[in-house]
Amino acid sequence: MNPLDDTTPQAARPPRRRLVVVVRADPVICGHSGEARNLAEAALDRGFDEVRIVTWPIDRLQAAGLPLKPLDRVLPYREGVVVERPGPVGDYKVPDGRWLAGLTGRLVELFTDGVPTVALSLYLSPHATAVADAVQVARRTGLPVDVVTVAEAVGSDVTNVVRACVEQDKFGAAAHVLSAYLEHDVCLAVSAYTRDLIVTEAAAIDARHGTRFAAQLEERVRISYPAVDVASYLAREEDETDRVLAGRGLVRDGYVLYLSRLAAAKGVDDLIAGYERSAAASGVDLVIAGTGPAAESLHARAAQSPLAGRIRFLDDVDDAEKAHLMAGCVAFALPSKPRPEFVETFGIALVEKMLSGGGPVITTDTGGIGEAVGDCALIVPVEDPDAIAAALDRVLAMPEVERADWERRARAHAEQFDRAVVLDKILDQVALVGCPEDLFSEATGAATGAA
Repeated sequence: MNPLDDTTPQAARPPRRRLVVVVRADPVICGHSGEARNLAEAALDRGFDEVRIVTWPIDRLQAAGLPLKPLDRVLPYREGVVVERPGPVGDYKVPDGRWLAGLTGRLVELFTDGVPTVALSLYLSPHATAVADAVQVARRTGLPVDVVTVAEAVGSDVTNVVRACVEQDKFGAAAHVLSAYLEHDVCLAVSAYTRDLIVTEAAAIDARHGTRFAAQLEERVRISYPAVDVASYLAREEDETDRVLAGRGLVRDGYVLYLSRLAAAKGVDDLIAGYERSAAASGVDLVIAGTGPAAESLHARAAQSPLAGRIRFLDDVDDAEKAHLMAGCVAFALPSKPRPEFVETFGIALVEKMLSGGGPVITTDTGGIGEAVGDCALIVPVEDPDAIAAALDRVLAMPEVERADWERRARAHAEQFDRAVVLDKILDQVALVGCPEDLFSEATGAATGAA
């Protein structure tokens, strides 16, 4: 079975509770792609008997230029999670929007079959808009509609869409995104930073156009940290870690690791410069794992480094390898920096690293990173290679007992982001909006028991 398009047949009896997640799902390299998988699988544990991820065809993800995992090594979804990739509607005479029409149309079909449903959109653009439009259409059909909608905003929704609309004075586009967001029954943001950013940008629109988005958002948006599969990281086997490292020609504590998208905002250029300036780092390699729009320029930068022979790029790391690479590194560095097109609004990779073990995290206090790492990481200023070098020197000189304390505290902090805990809190918010009594009778009971 293709792990990207799970068509696991549903039980013969009609489903009683359904979760639909609308997202840019696997194979996209993005923490929220993994979050969708985690919430879907947690929902099965919470008594949902139908779980669907509705996403985009593979060729559209490729055409968009999104960084993608190796297609032949994406982990399969758990049995019971159905992945749908609706095709386009219309032909060449429709210049754009054909795939969005297909996605929205499929949602209308799911919302009008009478099954009590929670529809969760990750990213406002265009997923929250698709869900909001589908609900309106579904209700106009006169068919039975029993849907509670949840929209989770991530940072790029604001930095890449709303803020750009403010800067370019594109009022209509900004109003469209924010209105679709507010049409949902539950409005979430992935961090307090993201929530504040949304309200701030909405206030700029209000001041310019006399609207009242900010007050509504201030009142309604709640924080929901991204859901991580904690158990899978805690279950990591040391022997398997040794095997994975050997397969890559690596040894424990023999490399500094960066693992995320290769984009300008991630600060990989600063990391390379800091690695070059570190007195102690000459004895370890720098491993840069990931793909993305900055890959070509970073390869060129590394090739010019006096330590070029010790800088390695890995562009084919899959989910099964990730925790092992993290566990084996002497330090994990992600010196993210704010850019107009992107701000790190949480830092899912940092949480995954803290769960995996290994050496300390070196990062910046950018956006929502502080909420992800707490006091369990070495914080350096943004765009400061000298500070990165000093942090690397500190870590590489760190006594074993101190390293072990960093590892223990980091893991304890990261466990709060477990997917079951996050889903339970989302279901609590759903219950507050007055969903039908039978929709989550078992699911909320399970959540109460878990709490």
